[in-house]
Amino acid sequence: MKIGDKVRFLSETGGGKIAGFQGKNIVLVEDEDGFQIPTPINEVVVADTDDYNIAKVHTSAVPNMVPVRDDQRSIKSKLKGEDADTVLEKEDDPADQEITFRKPAEERKGGNQLSAYLAFVPVDIKNVTNTRFETYFVNDSNYYLQYAYMTAESNNWTIRAHGEVGPNTKLFIEEFGREDLNQLGHVAVQMIAYKLDKSFMLKPVVEAQFRIDPVKFYKLHTFQANDFFESPALLYTIVENDKVVRPLVLNADQLKAEMYHHVETDKDRTVRQDTSYQPRYDKGKRHHPLLPRHKGDDEVVVVDLHAGEILETTAGMSAGDILNYQLKVFRDTLADYGGNKGQRIIFIHGKGEGVLRHAIIHELNYKYKSYPYQDASFQEYGYGATQVTIK
Repeated sequence: MKIGDKVRFLSETGGGKIAGFQGKNIVLVEDEDGFQIPTPINEVVVADTDDYNIAKVHTSAVPNMVPVRDDQRSIKSKLKGEDADTVLEKEDDPADQEITFRKPAEERKGGNQLSAYLAFVPVDIKNVTNTRFETYFVNDSNYYLQYAYMTAESNNWTIRAHGEVGPNTKLFIEEFGREDLNQLGHVAVQMIAYKLDKSFMLKPVVEAQFRIDPVKFYKLHTFQANDFFESPALLYTIVENDKVVRPLVLNADQLKAEMYHHVETDKDRTVRQDTSYQPRYDKGKRHHPLLPRHKGDDEVVVVDLHAGEILETTAGMSAGDILNYQLKVFRDTLADYGGNKGQRIIFIHGKGEGVLRHAIIHELNYKYKSYPYQDASFQEYGYGATQVTIK
């Protein structure tokens, strides 16, 4: 360095010309306004241009000089007053780097057949009448499963959860209360199976649906000991040993088998009714739900909606819970016979205070407008029955 050299500061922006020296270690830097700034000689460096803020640096001008790197601090670091070296040391710390290692999934013998379940676990099994419940997706296989869990209101489906669950693991989905049970009546699960970082046998896409009975959540014996949870749980099978338990769509062969199955069942039921049926309304006795009664050439289906006939017990159920379940049986019956035009169905609701009858009439007037209805025969059913005809 000599007088007249253009220099820039290392510790801050700016610079000037060397106007002189004070001793061996201090240089006088004159800025463009004519002020001379005493500066340690090791804090300045000779520059190529007059633009001190972007000048190139001669590192050879100062012994042991290291080029200054750009300030890579974040705004957050600058506000905290952290110097660049401290920030870079933190960023370069291996302990702070994102972990990308993924431990290989552990496989078990027999796990290459798909088995998966939807599980409902009481939060407090000792207080089953008031407890809330947790929903889990259980993957009992060596495959990763990408799943979608849905519920339906009529034909409108809603996603409740979706994601990936690892091999031989269970995944918490949600917690719900009894007030949510009516939303879980119709459930569907779709999923695909695969393995990571290794070859595998291709599995078909799984689609399954089932109906969940809200009444089961009021009964202690519904929740059973199992291999997946320490406490009793209610398990619904989605797929087991590669077999889908409740497929959403049947193929042609399955559909044919289902049709023959229903024909045979109806025939057996007809023979049984012809040989053993006796009216059971005398002395307060009631018909069993969905019990068909023949009258001439027409088959009349009789459904008793009394709580004592459709529920094993009403313990822990409010009047609203019972009414909702009776209406569920009513709707399910109409759905089951929806394709049988001309089918007559007798719903026995009793006289009582008329709450159930009013609820049924409301359903018929708003949801089933095409189905004509009338009071059932007084001689056979008394005042407490309504006849509905499928149209």
